[in-house]
Amino acid sequence: MSDPTYPLFPICAFLGFLVAFIPLPWHIQAWNAGTCLFMFWAGLASLNQFINSLVWHSNISNPAPIWCDISAKFIIGAGVGIPASSLCINRRLYILTRVNTVSITVKDKIRNVYIDLAIGMGLPILVMIMHVVVQGHRFNILEDVGCIPVIYNTPPAYPLVFMWPVVIGCVSFVYAGLTLRAFLRRRASMSDILSANTTLNVNRYFRLMLLACIEMSCAVPLTAFSIHINTSGVSLAPWISWADTHFDFGRIDKVPSSVWRSDHAFKVSVEMGRWIYPTCAFIFFALFGFASEARKHYRQAWVWLAPRIYLSRFLPRFRTAHSPATSCQPLRVTPRGPIHRSAHRL
Repeated sequence: MSDPTYPLFPICAFLGFLVAFIPLPWHIQAWNAGTCLFMFWAGLASLNQFINSLVWHSNISNPAPIWCDISAKFIIGAGVGIPASSLCINRRLYILTRVNTVSITVKDKIRNVYIDLAIGMGLPILVMIMHVVVQGHRFNILEDVGCIPVIYNTPPAYPLVFMWPVVIGCVSFVYAGLTLRAFLRRRASMSDILSANTTLNVNRYFRLMLLACIEMSCAVPLTAFSIHINTSGVSLAPWISWADTHFDFGRIDKVPSSVWRSDHAFKVSVEMGRWIYPTCAFIFFALFGFASEARKHYRQAWVWLAPRIYLSRFLPRFRTAHSPATSCQPLRVTPRGPIHRSAHRL
C-alpha cells in the first residue's frame, strides 16, 4: 500500500528546504546565530526527508547504506537541534531584556555566537554520539519514508537520547517566561533600547519571541507524545552489556508500507516525525520571509537578476524608486522528528 498522497510530501519537503534558507543572508549580517541554526536544522532536515521520500517511494531496497547511516543519525540530531536553536533565541531575547543598552562590542557578539553554537550545534552532536550506546542495530528502512534511526528501548536510552528535547524545551519555557516578565516590567524603555540596535528592531524582536514561543509550546507536548507512541507496545529491556545491545548490529530491517501503516500509533509517529521539519521551515518563513527587511532584499535580488535573464523591461519603476540596476551588487551571502521505535529483538 503506497502513500496515497504522493507526491505531496516530497513537494512540501523541498519547498521547506528552499524557504528555510531564504532569510539566511540578513540573519547572518545581524549575528543571529540562533535563527541561523534553526534554519540549518529545519532546512537540511527537510532536504533529508525529501531525498528519502523520493528514493524509497514504493520500495524497500537498500541502494545507499552509507547515506542511510548519515540520514538516520541526522534525524537524531535534528530532533535536538531545533529545540536547541529555539533555546538560543530565547536566551538572546532574555539577555536583551536584562541589559540597559544593546550596543555591545564585536568581542561580545563573537562570544555570544560561540555560546549559541555550543548549544545549538554542540548538544545535537553530543546526542548523536551518545545514541550509538543504545543503537540496537544499524538502521531501519520504511517503504515511502526511507531511513529511520533505531533506539533499543532500554533504561539508558532515556537519559542519553529521549530526554533531551523535553529538557531543552523546559529550559526554553523558563527563559521565555522570564523574558516576558522582564519585557512587561520594562516595556516603556524597550523601544528605546531596541532602537539603539542596528541589527534588531522592535518588529524583529517580536517575531523572534513569537517563533520561540511557538516552538516552546509545541516542543514538550509533542516530544512527550512521541516518546509514548514510540515505546508503547515495546517492552523495556534491561541493560545487560554493550555486546548484548549491539548483537547483530549490522542488521537492517525493511518494513513495507502495508505493515507499518497497519499500526495506527506507529503510523502517526512516522508521519508526524517527517512532516514536522517542513512545518518548522514554513513557520519560520511565514514570520521572517515577508518582513520589511525581507522585501528589501527581494527587491535588490530582483533588480540584480532581471537584466541577467533579459527581464530589464520590467525594471523602469525600480530604477526610478531605487538605484539603477547597473549599480546593484549581488547579494552576499541558516518530529522534531520522533525517534522511532526499535525493532530490536521483536
